[in-house]
Amino acid sequence: MPHTPRLLVVDDEDAILEFVSFNLRKEGYDVTIARDGDQALALADTNTFDLVILDIMLPGTDGFEVCRRLRAKGDVPVLFLSARDTELDKVVGLEIGGDDYLAKPFGIRELQARVKALLRRSAARPKGHGSIAGDVLEHSGIRLDEGSHEVTHGATPIDLTPREFELLACLMRHAGSVLSRDQLLRDAWGWEIVVETKTVDTHIKRLRDKLEAAGVDPEVVETVRGYGYRLAS
Repeated sequence: MPHTPRLLVVDDEDAILEFVSFNLRKEGYDVTIARDGDQALALADTNTFDLVILDIMLPGTDGFEVCRRLRAKGDVPVLFLSARDTELDKVVGLEIGGDDYLAKPFGIRELQARVKALLRRSAARPKGHGSIAGDVLEHSGIRLDEGSHEVTHGATPIDLTPREFELLACLMRHAGSVLSRDQLLRDAWGWEIVVETKTVDTHIKRLRDKLEAAGVDPEVVETVRGYGYRLAS
């Protein structure tokens, strides 16, 4: 029997909860709702969800903090909702591990399209840290296992966020080729996200810092001025 995706919708506005959950259930999804961050985290502790649709402005524990705690435990996709359509909110949401961002008010067709895109991408991505088949990429002493989502330099593990992992994997798959910020953003997030591409620069800086801490020359990730980045060949 095909798996029915389980979605958790978190919002403190009853009208939004009813609108979103009704329409997603019509699409065949199994939808659970939560009205605040603490309830959402409690549900996530006792249930497995395929996607979380998460309002930012929640009473008590806000959406950003909920996302951080979810990210500490796994890589369930998170789609942020917010009445604050600001560049800062988008960048912060994506940098702490969100996968997409949708400003209120929004159309149900756009929401449905983004939900489908995130579920497709998640289904194609290896899960967990077991011996799942996947490419092993090696460059400059860095070993990246796409199956186990582990990165090492020699015997030193490199602890990367899901987004940093995707950026490094993209650079390693195209070692020696220059990739634009737009290309990296699409590959790492899997969606045409309308944010300034400076968010890529922020992630590259953090990636370089973690590589350097593991003994890798951070300049192995080269900046190509006016265009983007490449992994030195």
